[in-house]
Amino acid sequence: MYALIQNNAVTQIGELAILFPNTSNPNHAFAIEQGALEVVEGEQKDQRFYWVTFDKYEVTGNVVTRTYVNTPKALEDVTETPEGSTEPVTNKGLKSQWIAQSKVTANSLLAATDWMVIRKAERNVDIPADVVAERAKIIADCTAKEAAITAATSIEELMQALSN
Repeated sequence: MYALIQNNAVTQIGELAILFPNTSNPNHAFAIEQGALEVVEGEQKDQRFYWVTFDKYEVTGNVVTRTYVNTPKALEDVTETPEGSTEPVTNKGLKSQWIAQSKVTANSLLAATDWMVIRKAERNVDIPADVVAERAKIIADCTAKEAAITAATSIEELMQALSN
């Protein structure tokens, strides 16, 4: 992606073939010679935690940077009553979403040995000790992760809780 610059402002953005349609095989050197600069991407934070939207193109010397606004998503659930409605609507915050995801992950790990638990309940057949220990570890890990997520007060703390 390249930008044509005039008076230190971006006038046009596009691939070289679009910016120079009447030129056969435009290349990087040709683009620079014609006053086009390559566009560099600015910071885009993790979109699982931030709303990332295009802001503007900034020209600094011989660099054009495509900048973004990184707005943190809500950590907590937000309950609102939409205009014209009498019923409140709850939008789940990141904490609720990640706790639910952690439980789905734990349940999928436990699912492989759930039949042993059912067999124990129905026919009193013992569950192997290593399976009991692994299931207990999965449940403890999920509980600890849920507690860390719940305790998070910022996006950074939430990201740290999820990486442990």
